[in-house]
Amino acid sequence: MKNDRTSIASSDANQFIAGTGPDLSLPSALVGVIEAGRALHRALASLSRPDFLDTRDDPWARADRVAWGEQSMHFVPELAGLAARLRSQPDPAGRPQLVHGDLTGNVLFLPGFPPAVIDVSPYWRPPSDAEGIVAADALCWHRADADVLALLGVSTADVARALLFRIATTNDVLASESFAVDLPDEAQRYERAARAIGL
Repeated sequence: MKNDRTSIASSDANQFIAGTGPDLSLPSALVGVIEAGRALHRALASLSRPDFLDTRDDPWARADRVAWGEQSMHFVPELAGLAARLRSQPDPAGRPQLVHGDLTGNVLFLPGFPPAVIDVSPYWRPPSDAEGIVAADALCWHRADADVLALLGVSTADVARALLFRIATTNDVLASESFAVDLPDEAQRYERAARAIGL
């Protein structure tokens, strides 16, 4: 369960942006997404924490709080064991700031132009958390193997936290019946990704 959308009420936020999404099965495309995210996060580093983050109440916001130990969650049996293993990992390092927590499918490329980052999903976390989510998504949804972590420069701790975030999102959606979820398929994807990082 990976799609997170937060609307931003601004005339500029709804402009058409030219470009195409990359083939995320290619390691080089994932590198491009990570580099675009790093550039965005450098530009956002001086911004203050937005107040609206405290009032967000959707599956992704709740899952983010669960992943960072700020909220509890009862996991379904199919996800509980893996969630416990991921929870036991150390906290990723880094200073929190405003980040885009759903970069994976939201960077467009057009030859001759810098990448365009779209559909910002705002969180207050270290930038490495956003990168961990890209790596976790690559392992779960885009047939990447563990070698991609070194290529992307993403730590195991960041991927573990990101997997816990994705698992908590799936669990929350199941509980609220917000969307249809293929639980056996998603549980298998998460387990395979965790094994790929040695957990």
